[in-house]
Amino acid sequence: MVAPRARLSRLLDDLGRMLLDLIASPGDLDGELTGVAIHGPGDELTVEPGELVLGVGLHDNDAIAGLLLRLGERRAVGLVVKHPVTADASVVAAVRDSGVALFGLNRAASWSHVAAMLRALPLATTDLTGGADLLAGAPAGDLFALANAVGALLDAPVTIEDRASRVLAFSGHQHCADQGRVETILGRQVPDRYTQLLEQRGAFRELSKGTPVYVEPLAEDMLPRVAIVVRAGDEVLGSMWAVVREPLSEARAAAFADSAKIVALHMLRARAGADVGRRLSADLVAMVLEGGPGAPEAANRLGLTDGRLCVMAAQVVTGDAADTEAAMQRLRDALALHFSAVHPRSAAALLGGTTYVVLPVGASGDRDGTASVVRLAVDFLARVGARTDAVIGVGRATMSLAEVTHSRREADRALRVLQTDRRRRRIARYSDVQVESLLLRLADLVAEDGELHLGSLGALVDYDAEHESGFVDTLSAYLDAFGNVAEAAAAMHLHPNSFRYRLRRVCEITGLDLADADARLAATLQLRLYRVARDRDVVKETGSARSR
Repeated sequence: MVAPRARLSRLLDDLGRMLLDLIASPGDLDGELTGVAIHGPGDELTVEPGELVLGVGLHDNDAIAGLLLRLGERRAVGLVVKHPVTADASVVAAVRDSGVALFGLNRAASWSHVAAMLRALPLATTDLTGGADLLAGAPAGDLFALANAVGALLDAPVTIEDRASRVLAFSGHQHCADQGRVETILGRQVPDRYTQLLEQRGAFRELSKGTPVYVEPLAEDMLPRVAIVVRAGDEVLGSMWAVVREPLSEARAAAFADSAKIVALHMLRARAGADVGRRLSADLVAMVLEGGPGAPEAANRLGLTDGRLCVMAAQVVTGDAADTEAAMQRLRDALALHFSAVHPRSAAALLGGTTYVVLPVGASGDRDGTASVVRLAVDFLARVGARTDAVIGVGRATMSLAEVTHSRREADRALRVLQTDRRRRRIARYSDVQVESLLLRLADLVAEDGELHLGSLGALVDYDAEHESGFVDTLSAYLDAFGNVAEAAAAMHLHPNSFRYRLRRVCEITGLDLADADARLAATLQLRLYRVARDRDVVKETGSARSR
C-alpha cells in the first residue's frame, strides 16, 4: 500500500507554532507538497511544481511580493521567510494572485536545520527505493506521524531522538513545553549542558532498563520528562521523550512502552530504506561520473538536469587507519545532509574512498562558474569544524552532462594536490592548482622510470647533504624570484652580496649557465619535481603530511 502525498497543511500540524506560522494564505492549505527548495538573493530560480521554497535573506515586502508572483508561475505551493515579517497589502495581494501561501519562520531557527526537518517528512509517494508501506497504520519510516500519535496518546509534546540525542522527529504542540525543548527543536540536538546533567543524574543508565523513566526538571524553568529507550533486540536505536507535568499513570506508561516498540520498527525500516537508497544513489552517481549511455537516465533519476553541473571530491585526512572507513562514511553522510539542505538537487556518493557531490550550478560571473560551489564547501567545513578533517577539490562547471567526467577528473586532481599540500589548504578549485597538479603528474612519470634524474643538480643535492650548505634553496629562491637578486636575497634573509656569492658557488658546482633561458626552465622543473618526490616520500613515511 502506498502512502498518500503530504499536504501543505501538514507543515503546521507537524512543525507547529514553534517553528512556523501562517502569514497569509490563498485559501485552504490542501496543495500537494512534493519537495523543498532554497532560494536566496541573486540565485537563479529553479523551482518545481509543488515545492515549498525557503526564502533566505528575504525581508523587504516588495521583494517578497515579487517572488510570490514568480513562484506562482512555477506552481510552487508555499514560501517561507524569516520573522520579523509584516505582510502589507501588496504581499497579501501577491499571495492571492499567485496561489502561494506565505509562512513565517522563527528567527532563531537555522535554515539548514529547517530544510533537513522538512525533508524528513514523507513528501512524496515514492523515492529512490520504491514505495512506502504501512507499519501499525503509519507510513513506514514516518517518525513525525508516530510522534504525533504518541503525543496524542500521552497528551504531551514528544520527541524521537537517536543515540546521540539528535532529534529525528517531534510531535505538534511543542510550544506548550519549555525553553529547553524549544532549544532542542530549533537546534535539532539536545543541548550539551542538558545531556551532561542527564548523565550526571544517571538518567541514561536508567533508560537502558527498558521501562519509562521519570526525569525531574533539569532547571527551574523546565518541566519534568518521561523517557523510554527505543531498542531492537539488544541494539539501542534511540529514545523517546515526552514533556509532562507529573508521572504517567500506569495505563499511559504501558502505552508509552508499547509505542516504543512500534517506533523501533519504523526506525529499522527507515534505516534499511536509507541503506538501500544510499547504495542505489551511489550506483547512479557513479554512472553520471563515468558518462556513457546510461548517464542521462541516471541523472534524471537523481534529479540532475542536463545543464551546468559541477563535481566536488572530498576525502578525510586522518592518520588513524582503523577509523578511516567510519570517518569516510561520516563525511559522506555529513556532505549529503548539508548539500541536500542547501542545494536540493545535489547528489552525493562514497566511491572508492572519495565522496563525490554532483550539483547543478546556475549562471555565474566568475571565470569557471564554481564560485558558489566553493562558498558552499567553505560553509560546510566551517559547520563541521575540527570534528571532520577533510579536504575538498572542485572541478569545472560543465556546459552539459556529457562533460561531467571532465569535472570529476579535475576535482580528483585538485584533491590530490590538497592531500600533499604544505600550505594546509582545505579547499581548491582545479583552476587554482593546475600547475601543482601538472607537477604531480610529471612526478608520476618520473616514478614510472624508477629514478629522478637531476642531472647536474644532483651534484648540488649531494653537496648540500654533505656540507649542509643550503645551496638548493639558494637556487630555488633565485628561480622563484625570476632572477631578481634583491628579492631572492630578502626571501632568504641574506645580504645581496652574500646571495650573489652563494649563487656563484651554485654555478661552479653544477655548471649551470643561468643566462640560458632553457637551462633555467630545466632547472626549475627538476627542482620542483625533486621537491614533489621528496614530499611524497614524507607522506609515505607518516601516512599524511597533516597527521604530524
